[in-house]
Amino acid sequence: MRSAIEKGTREKGSRRLSKAVRRRQLLDTALRIVRKEGADRLTLGHLAASAGVSKPVAYDHFGTRSVLLIELYRWIDTERVNAFRDAMATGNRSFEETAGMLAAAYIDCAADMTDEFHSVGAALAGSEEKAAVFQELLDHSVQMFVSVLTPFGALSSEELERRCVGLVGAGEALSAAVVRGKLDRSEAEGVFASMIKGSLDERPA
Repeated sequence: MRSAIEKGTREKGSRRLSKAVRRRQLLDTALRIVRKEGADRLTLGHLAASAGVSKPVAYDHFGTRSVLLIELYRWIDTERVNAFRDAMATGNRSFEETAGMLAAAYIDCAADMTDEFHSVGAALAGSEEKAAVFQELLDHSVQMFVSVLTPFGALSSEELERRCVGLVGAGEALSAAVVRGKLDRSEAEGVFASMIKGSLDERPA
Protein backbone atom coordinates (compact mmCIF):
# COMPACT_ATOMS: atom_id res chain seq x y z
CA MET A 1 0.00 0.00 0.00
CA ARG A 2 2.77 2.39 0.95
CA SER A 3 4.59 1.90 -2.33
CA ALA A 4 1.36 2.52 -4.24
CA ILE A 5 0.78 5.74 -2.29
CA GLU A 6 4.36 6.85 -2.86
CA LYS A 7 4.02 6.11 -6.56
CA GLY A 8 0.81 8.08 -6.77
CA THR A 9 2.33 11.00 -4.91
CA ARG A 10 5.41 10.91 -7.11
CA GLU A 11 3.39 10.92 -10.31
CA LYS A 12 1.09 13.63 -9.00
CA GLY A 13 4.18 15.72 -8.30
CA SER A 14 5.47 14.91 -11.77
CA ARG A 15 2.37 16.44 -13.33
CA ARG A 16 3.06 19.75 -11.62
CA LEU A 17 6.12 20.33 -13.77
CA SER A 18 5.70 22.09 -17.09
CA LYS A 19 6.50 20.03 -20.17
CA ALA A 20 9.69 22.03 -20.79
CA VAL A 21 10.92 21.60 -17.22
CA ARG A 22 10.10 17.90 -17.23
CA ARG A 23 11.95 17.46 -20.52
CA ARG A 24 14.99 19.18 -19.08
CA GLN A 25 14.85 16.92 -16.01
CA LEU A 26 14.65 13.83 -18.20
CA LEU A 27 17.60 14.95 -20.34
CA ASP A 28 19.63 15.69 -17.20
CA THR A 29 18.84 12.19 -15.95
CA ALA A 30 19.68 10.65 -19.32
CA LEU A 31 23.04 12.39 -19.28
CA ARG A 32 23.81 11.03 -15.81
CA ILE A 33 22.96 7.52 -17.00
CA VAL A 34 25.32 7.84 -19.97
CA ARG A 35 28.12 9.18 -17.78
CA LYS A 36 27.79 6.51 -15.10
CA GLU A 37 26.61 3.46 -17.04
CA GLY A 38 27.23 4.11 -20.73
CA ALA A 39 24.91 4.90 -23.62
CA ASP A 40 23.95 1.25 -24.10
CA ARG A 41 22.13 1.35 -20.78
CA LEU A 42 20.00 4.33 -21.79
CA THR A 43 16.48 3.08 -22.50
CA LEU A 44 13.18 4.82 -21.95
CA GLY A 45 12.27 2.37 -19.19
CA HIS A 46 15.57 2.90 -17.35
CA LEU A 47 15.25 6.65 -17.83
CA ALA A 48 11.75 6.66 -16.32
CA ALA A 49 12.86 4.61 -13.31
CA SER A 50 15.93 6.79 -12.75
CA ALA A 51 13.93 10.03 -13.07
CA GLY A 52 11.17 8.79 -10.75
CA VAL A 53 8.40 8.98 -13.34
CA SER A 54 6.17 6.40 -15.00
CA LYS A 55 7.13 4.96 -18.39
CA PRO A 56 4.28 6.77 -20.19
CA VAL A 57 5.83 10.10 -19.13
CA ALA A 58 9.16 9.19 -20.74
CA TYR A 59 7.43 7.85 -23.86
CA ASP A 60 5.28 10.98 -24.09
CA HIS A 61 8.41 13.14 -24.33
CA PHE A 62 10.56 11.01 -26.64
CA GLY A 63 8.51 8.20 -28.16
CA THR A 64 11.42 5.92 -28.99
CA ARG A 65 14.95 5.29 -27.74
CA SER A 66 16.30 6.65 -31.03
CA VAL A 67 14.49 9.96 -30.52
CA LEU A 68 15.81 10.14 -26.95
CA LEU A 69 19.38 9.60 -28.14
CA ILE A 70 18.99 12.21 -30.89
CA GLU A 71 17.59 14.78 -28.47
CA LEU A 72 20.33 14.08 -25.94
CA TYR A 73 22.99 14.31 -28.67
CA ARG A 74 21.61 17.67 -29.77
CA TRP A 75 21.21 18.94 -26.21
CA ILE A 76 24.75 18.03 -25.09
CA ASP A 77 26.23 19.88 -28.06
CA THR A 78 24.00 22.92 -27.66
CA GLU A 79 24.86 23.22 -23.96
CA ARG A 80 28.56 22.88 -24.74
CA VAL A 81 28.51 25.48 -27.53
CA ASN A 82 26.49 27.94 -25.46
CA ALA A 83 28.81 27.55 -22.46
CA PHE A 84 31.86 28.16 -24.60
CA ARG A 85 30.29 31.17 -26.31
CA ASP A 86 29.42 32.67 -22.91
CA ALA A 87 32.95 32.04 -21.60
CA MET A 88 34.51 33.69 -24.64
CA ALA A 89 32.25 36.71 -24.22
CA THR A 90 33.80 37.54 -20.84
CA GLY A 91 37.14 39.28 -20.39
CA ASN A 92 39.29 41.33 -22.73
CA ARG A 93 41.37 39.00 -24.87
CA SER A 94 43.55 39.70 -27.83
CA PHE A 95 42.70 38.14 -31.17
CA GLU A 96 45.70 35.82 -30.78
CA GLU A 97 44.51 34.65 -27.35
CA THR A 98 40.98 34.17 -28.65
CA ALA A 99 42.18 32.17 -31.65
CA GLY A 100 44.26 29.93 -29.40
CA MET A 101 41.39 29.29 -26.99
CA LEU A 102 38.93 28.65 -29.81
CA ALA A 103 41.29 26.21 -31.51
CA ALA A 104 42.11 24.33 -28.30
CA ALA A 105 38.47 24.05 -27.22
CA TYR A 106 37.28 22.80 -30.60
CA ILE A 107 40.05 20.23 -31.07
CA ASP A 108 39.74 19.01 -27.48
CA CYS A 109 35.99 18.45 -27.82
CA ALA A 110 35.99 16.99 -31.33
CA ALA A 111 38.95 14.65 -30.70
CA ASP A 112 37.81 13.43 -27.28
CA MET A 113 36.27 10.06 -28.08
CA THR A 114 35.63 9.25 -24.41
CA ASP A 115 33.07 11.91 -23.50
CA GLU A 116 29.30 11.53 -23.41
CA PHE A 117 28.77 13.33 -26.73
CA HIS A 118 30.76 10.72 -28.62
CA SER A 119 29.28 7.92 -26.52
CA VAL A 120 25.77 8.94 -27.57
CA GLY A 121 26.94 9.46 -31.15
CA ALA A 122 28.36 5.95 -31.23
CA ALA A 123 25.01 4.56 -30.07
CA LEU A 124 23.44 6.31 -33.08
CA ALA A 125 26.03 5.06 -35.58
CA GLY A 126 24.57 4.37 -39.00
CA SER A 127 21.25 6.12 -38.44
CA GLU A 128 19.99 8.64 -40.97
CA GLU A 129 18.84 10.82 -38.11
CA LYS A 130 22.39 11.12 -36.78
CA ALA A 131 23.69 12.40 -40.12
CA ALA A 132 21.01 15.09 -40.25
CA VAL A 133 21.54 16.18 -36.65
CA PHE A 134 25.33 16.17 -37.04
CA GLN A 135 24.99 18.66 -39.90
CA GLU A 136 22.74 20.77 -37.70
CA LEU A 137 25.39 20.73 -34.98
CA LEU A 138 28.10 21.73 -37.43
CA ASP A 139 25.90 24.71 -38.35
CA HIS A 140 25.71 25.61 -34.65
CA SER A 141 29.50 25.49 -34.47
CA VAL A 142 29.75 27.81 -37.46
CA GLN A 143 27.49 30.33 -35.73
CA MET A 144 29.56 30.04 -32.56
CA PHE A 145 32.74 30.80 -34.54
CA VAL A 146 30.99 33.78 -36.15
CA SER A 147 29.91 35.21 -32.80
CA VAL A 148 33.39 34.80 -31.29
CA LEU A 149 35.28 36.23 -34.28
CA THR A 150 32.94 39.08 -35.24
CA PRO A 151 34.59 41.65 -32.89
CA PHE A 152 38.02 41.13 -34.45
CA GLY A 153 37.53 41.92 -38.12
CA ALA A 154 35.85 44.11 -40.69
CA LEU A 155 34.57 41.37 -42.97
CA SER A 156 30.94 41.40 -44.00
CA SER A 157 28.76 39.01 -42.03
CA GLU A 158 28.25 36.89 -45.15
CA GLU A 159 31.98 36.60 -45.85
CA LEU A 160 32.80 35.84 -42.21
CA GLU A 161 30.18 33.09 -42.14
CA ARG A 162 31.61 31.54 -45.31
CA ARG A 163 35.07 31.51 -43.78
CA CYS A 164 33.77 30.03 -40.54
CA VAL A 165 32.20 27.19 -42.53
CA GLY A 166 35.70 26.48 -43.81
CA LEU A 167 37.19 26.74 -40.33
CA VAL A 168 34.74 24.26 -38.85
CA GLY A 169 35.46 21.84 -41.68
CA ALA A 170 39.18 22.22 -41.02
CA GLY A 171 38.63 21.69 -37.31
CA GLU A 172 36.80 18.44 -37.99
CA ALA A 173 39.57 17.23 -40.32
CA LEU A 174 42.31 18.11 -37.82
CA SER A 175 40.40 16.42 -35.00
CA ALA A 176 40.02 13.28 -37.13
CA ALA A 177 43.78 13.32 -37.75
CA VAL A 178 44.35 13.45 -33.98
CA VAL A 179 42.01 10.49 -33.45
CA ARG A 180 43.88 8.50 -36.14
CA GLY A 181 47.23 9.35 -34.57
CA LYS A 182 48.41 11.41 -37.54
CA LEU A 183 48.83 14.54 -35.40
CA ASP A 184 49.17 15.06 -31.70
CA ARG A 185 46.70 17.38 -30.07
CA SER A 186 49.09 20.29 -29.56
CA GLU A 187 50.13 20.18 -33.23
CA ALA A 188 46.53 20.21 -34.38
CA GLU A 189 45.66 23.07 -32.05
CA GLY A 190 48.63 25.10 -33.31
CA VAL A 191 47.70 24.56 -36.95
CA PHE A 192 44.07 25.39 -36.27
CA ALA A 193 44.94 28.54 -34.32
CA SER A 194 47.06 29.73 -37.26
CA MET A 195 44.17 29.09 -39.63
CA ILE A 196 41.77 31.01 -37.39
CA LYS A 197 44.17 33.96 -37.18
CA GLY A 198 44.47 33.99 -40.97
CA SER A 199 40.72 33.80 -41.43
CA LEU A 200 40.12 37.52 -40.89
CA ASP A 201 42.45 38.60 -43.66
CA GLU A 202 40.34 41.07 -45.61
CA ARG A 203 41.68 40.12 -49.00
CA PRO A 204 39.21 38.15 -51.14
CA ALA A 205 39.35 34.40 -50.51
